Amino acid sequence: MECGIFILPKIYQSHTVKFLVKFLLLCLLGPAVYSQVTFDCGNAVPICSNTPINGGSTGFGIDDFAGTTSSGCLEQTTSGSIESNSAWYRFRTAASGQLGFNIGHNSSEDWDFALYQTSDCSNLGDPVRCNFFDNSEGKSFIGVGEDPTGDMDSVHYEDWLQVNAGEDYILFINNFSNVNSGFSIQFTGDIWTMNPNTALDCSIVSNLLGPPVAACENDTVVLDATTSGAIAYAWYRDDGSGFQNISGQTGATLNVSNSSVYRVQVTTPTESIISEVQVGFNAMPITGVVSDEAFCLLPGDSFDLETKDWEALGGQSAQEFMVSYHVSQVDADAGINALPKLYIKSPGQETIYIRTTSMANPNCYDASIAFLLTGVETPILTFGDQATYCEGSVGVIIGETLPNPNYSYSWSTGEQTPNITVSQDGQYTITVSHSSQGIVCESSMDINVINSRPPVIEEIEIDDLKANNTVTVHTVEDHEYEYQLNDGDFQTTNRFSDVPAGVHTVTIRDPYGCGELTEDIVVVGFPAIFSPNGDVLNESWHIEGLSELNAPIVTIYDRYGKLIAQMTEFNAGWDGNFNGKPLPSTDYWFKLSYLDNDGNRVFAKYLQSHFSLRR
Repeated sequence: MECGIFILPKIYQSHTVKFLVKFLLLCLLGPAVYSQVTFDCGNAVPICSNTPINGGSTGFGIDDFAGTTSSGCLEQTTSGSIESNSAWYRFRTAASGQLGFNIGHNSSEDWDFALYQTSDCSNLGDPVRCNFFDNSEGKSFIGVGEDPTGDMDSVHYEDWLQVNAGEDYILFINNFSNVNSGFSIQFTGDIWTMNPNTALDCSIVSNLLGPPVAACENDTVVLDATTSGAIAYAWYRDDGSGFQNISGQTGATLNVSNSSVYRVQVTTPTESIISEVQVGFNAMPITGVVSDEAFCLLPGDSFDLETKDWEALGGQSAQEFMVSYHVSQVDADAGINALPKLYIKSPGQETIYIRTTSMANPNCYDASIAFLLTGVETPILTFGDQATYCEGSVGVIIGETLPNPNYSYSWSTGEQTPNITVSQDGQYTITVSHSSQGIVCESSMDINVINSRPPVIEEIEIDDLKANNTVTVHTVEDHEYEYQLNDGDFQTTNRFSDVPAGVHTVTIRDPYGCGELTEDIVVVGFPAIFSPNGDVLNESWHIEGLSELNAPIVTIYDRYGKLIAQMTEFNAGWDGNFNGKPLPSTDYWFKLSYLDNDGNRVFAKYLQSHFSLRR
């Protein structure tokens, strides 16, 4: 297998994750076809803090699970055994806290993992974290903790691991389909916040030149092979065709600026020490110029910062570099507190600081560019969309009574004031505008204006001849009036039920304050027809409920206005005779008067004041 640094797409920090992230990069060397880069668990690659890892593997390799069909959640792959293009790593915690990791890979490939808490490959036991889901969703990350892309529901992520100092772990990474282009590992969790350089124990890495080194282009890496008692140093470099001596380099240190595998041979009086280390240089991004942005804003609106990514990348690959946004230069430089891509903006202008970061090495970044993001407040119309004016008044004021001096107002009538006075029915449209930063944000509203008139009673319908009667009040205007009987509550219906006989007060009012009408009504009952023909039925005409009135008098007239009879509450009724002689069958009229509370005699209104005599 050719040695190299696999640079895979990945996002090293999500806006929901407020912890430091440490990338690990390692080019794994070994036999080529049909062998693992890391042969087996016994040769697991030690991982140390600050050791960036990018790995890859080829071939099915040796089955360390001895033909078993499963280990934890892992099952046999297309190779017929659990292992397929697998790699083994080991690490030891040097601090306590929450620990996770992201395994980044090509989204078209299917990778699995198992994490064992042990240092004994012959007794792995069950994994403490394990994931064997297929990658039908085309995800780019599997791991423990949180998906760095912000997918909180990813089935490819297991719960965080709570660790203590001094615990040994073995991480097994496996390719299900035997089709791979490598993977990367990035450690995460709050264990790195308090221990950014010492979360993992580096004593497990035994190498004079130390663990592999990841640097940024144009950096200079100093390799230090200083050894007590050394009498000679020789340096070599392997670019893929074997180690070649670096002429003139005979000191204890070597300054390197190119990716390669470096070897030092240290000669002492008693021995010759050989040590090798891989140094990888990652591209340094350059953030493009990003234009200022202004947009219309309502409360709770967000701006999609991702729409600015293409400007920041300026043609650089989104598979190699990621863009994050921050509220301060300090946060951008540190790569912390990244803003969510859907950023909820408050009104006004603020500076957004951009960090463009290498996905392979977060230390390679550019945070030199910022842009202005302005949220122009869109007017919010809080006044009502309906108004009523009273007939005969000067009109009603509609629109904004507490105008914003930064806004402009325009009406469908052509007026340019925040509010207007109208005295005609109809629909009026107001448009409120706010101009800032070269854009205009508008809100419009249609206001319906109606004319309301005072109530006028047309008729009061009484369903009588009952112990409790129904009274229905009819008005001249078909309008939404409110009705009250005596001292009861106002109601929107014009019908009153269970009304006893007697004098009652009906009040009708306009709900918009355009007038009120109060009338006294008399609720009594009388037959519409009577027949004094000697059959004992309906022999007399009378009014029910007279006893509820004060000194009632009923006067009966013929169609010509001639007084025919007069009754009080003490009369049994009218028998249809005048001066002892029967009157003909026809209609007759009556009036009912009584004394009001002031002692005045008044006539009852709204009664159907006629009835029929039939013989």
